[in-house]
Amino acid sequence: MSTVPALADRGPSDRGAARVPVRGLTVLYDAECSLCAFVRDWLVRQRQLVPLELVPAGSEQARRRFPGLDHGTTLEEVTVVGDAGQVFRGAAAWIVVLWALREHRPLAHRLSTPAGARLARGAVLAAAKWRGRQWNGARGDGTGWGGGAYRRGDGWSYDRHVGWTYDAPGCDSGSCPTG
Repeated sequence: MSTVPALADRGPSDRGAARVPVRGLTVLYDAECSLCAFVRDWLVRQRQLVPLELVPAGSEQARRRFPGLDHGTTLEEVTVVGDAGQVFRGAAAWIVVLWALREHRPLAHRLSTPAGARLARGAVLAAAKWRGRQWNGARGDGTGWGGGAYRRGDGWSYDRHVGWTYDAPGCDSGSCPTG
């Protein structure tokens, strides 16, 4: 979805959480990303008008709760799932998360306008660029987003030319992980 729910009829004052259709949000974040972990920690300290549940993207818990979701994409960009199945990605996801927070709901209302959406999109792109630089710099082998491919220990890998792919970890060592 490209817009924040129930914000199309914004008024001059903030709306109460009891009157909106979204009563809970699940934020899927990359647990291996330091920026994502920082934002997760910040979110849990905020006063929430709409409860946020933070779940590592691509995790078994995320796959079990949202079997129809493209979990490779959730590792590529921030994804938020509403309690009625709404899916928000990228800038729309950040706006809906801000909308769920008491002190930041007015900002979410401003960012849900056409001009604000451009600003939100720029912030998301800047975060993605920073995140890519961290991966490239931390690995030091040119295989981060700035190079060729980024590989996670759980079998997921990202190649800028083909996107996210999954290869189940092998049993070459003689011991296979059990699910």
